[in-house]
Amino acid sequence: MDRLIEDELRSLSGMLGDIALRFEGKTVLITGAAGFIGSYIVGVLQELNRSRFRRPAQIVALDNLITGTKESGFFDLGDPNLVFETHDVTKPYLRDIRPDFILHGAGIASPVYYARYPLETITVAVDGIRNVLDLARRTRPEAVLYFSSSEIYGDPDPAFIPTPEDYPGRVSPTGLRACYDESKRLGETLAMVYHRQFGVPVTVVRPFNVYGPGMRRDDSRVLPSFLNAALDRRPIEIHRGGAQTRTFCYATDAVNGFLRVLLLGRPGEVYNIGSDAEEITMRDLAKRVEQAAGEPLDIALAGYPEGYPVGDPNRRCPDITKASRELGYAPTISLEQGLPRMLAWYRLLRSVDRPSG
Repeated sequence: MDRLIEDELRSLSGMLGDIALRFEGKTVLITGAAGFIGSYIVGVLQELNRSRFRRPAQIVALDNLITGTKESGFFDLGDPNLVFETHDVTKPYLRDIRPDFILHGAGIASPVYYARYPLETITVAVDGIRNVLDLARRTRPEAVLYFSSSEIYGDPDPAFIPTPEDYPGRVSPTGLRACYDESKRLGETLAMVYHRQFGVPVTVVRPFNVYGPGMRRDDSRVLPSFLNAALDRRPIEIHRGGAQTRTFCYATDAVNGFLRVLLLGRPGEVYNIGSDAEEITMRDLAKRVEQAAGEPLDIALAGYPEGYPVGDPNRRCPDITKASRELGYAPTISLEQGLPRMLAWYRLLRSVDRPSG
């Protein structure tokens, strides 16, 4: 395992503190386990097994391996406490296991991919959560976590930025991004129906712009695009004048938040997880990438690449008051700290020609 990844997973283990002991000796099922976030979750569970647990957690990792990879380096495939299965979440999972915890992270999340495969995006999102909820109804785990998205808020009214969980959203059901946004909204509805009608202990998390090592180089979202341009010494291209703003949450901060939602969140509730520390324009973000790269780069205005679904929000910033108050969630890693780590990861991938992860 690379030193960079070891540092990430040890840091994350420390962030979790004593709440991580809830996983000791338990069976944890993860869908989307070979993706960006799933790899961190599998990896930190293995780190906890190595360093803190007397009775190891048993990890059941599911992924169809279409966009994810088992070769990211975040987890050990030879671990006897890990069962990795190639599985399509649009089909029921029928193995005879009784997971104590279920985390459902499988889905198509990159705008370029869901613009290219809109029907598949809807099918994976809706059938996937339905199958997971049916599994939970049958096996009665302690807790279930559904990964929704900050995209369900659409383009919020400025009066609702930072955006709280009770904001109902301003989303076009007919826009190019609707296949993702609306299917995630329906996923939340299904989760709440199963909680109220069948007592499934499901909690929903809405991630906001997570970044860090492990994110695919060909993801086409803003930071992979900017960092690849910097490494190629190409102009960093910004769209719509670069005035739109985002906040960015480093991966270890985000996964710490996600696991706190699973372990400490109230079933039937929704939690924003992200960073509210610095809302930054895309133009200024390009300058930060230039600083992290350590050399001058051209920053150019450009149209969206072919196949990119236009209609992204003007601003996105979470209100994390609820997660802070109820879960003790507090992101700590700034862009100044996080960008060099992600850049170092991309440099490492290029040096060894490893899959994107």
